[in-house]
Amino acid sequence: MTTSAVDRTYATDADLLERVLAPYKTHCKYLKSAVVTAGRENTSARCAFVIPESCYIDDTGHLNSVEVNIAYNQMMYYLVAKSVQEGLLAGFEDWTLDDFWRHQLPDILIARFAGNFRRPVNPRSFSGEMEFLSVTRREPGGKPFLHAETSYRYWDTHGGRCDGEATLAFVNIP
Repeated sequence: MTTSAVDRTYATDADLLERVLAPYKTHCKYLKSAVVTAGRENTSARCAFVIPESCYIDDTGHLNSVEVNIAYNQMMYYLVAKSVQEGLLAGFEDWTLDDFWRHQLPDILIARFAGNFRRPVNPRSFSGEMEFLSVTRREPGGKPFLHAETSYRYWDTHGGRCDGEATLAFVNIP
């Protein structure tokens, strides 16, 4: 991410974070904080995560692909909600937070998700970052949707690393 004089940074909004994570089971709320940065070239979030224990499998000792996906969802939902709240992200200029809450679960789809596990990441305490690379409106067959390209990465204090890309589709939009 390129830093410029016009970058704006937003600290974690605890009330917004709580509302974003409301659909998750208590033991699956991994996202603890998120600092959003809006710059000239992109909008991103830098986050802190804690996974005390896996929600579905015995302890593997490292962050696994299911947890990577859940953490990505939480990071992405927060980044979109904060961007809507602050008017930061192209494509969402006309959205309100009520629009986001209405679309959060049924209409935000991960169309493609890819990950590279480079070194094991400690799930008990790790950091993550995601950014929106592009958001474009498409209207195939007269049914508009937003197509978003994103990238993400996770790391820990012991050199663990994971990164990847995800394509999102925001469907059923006006």
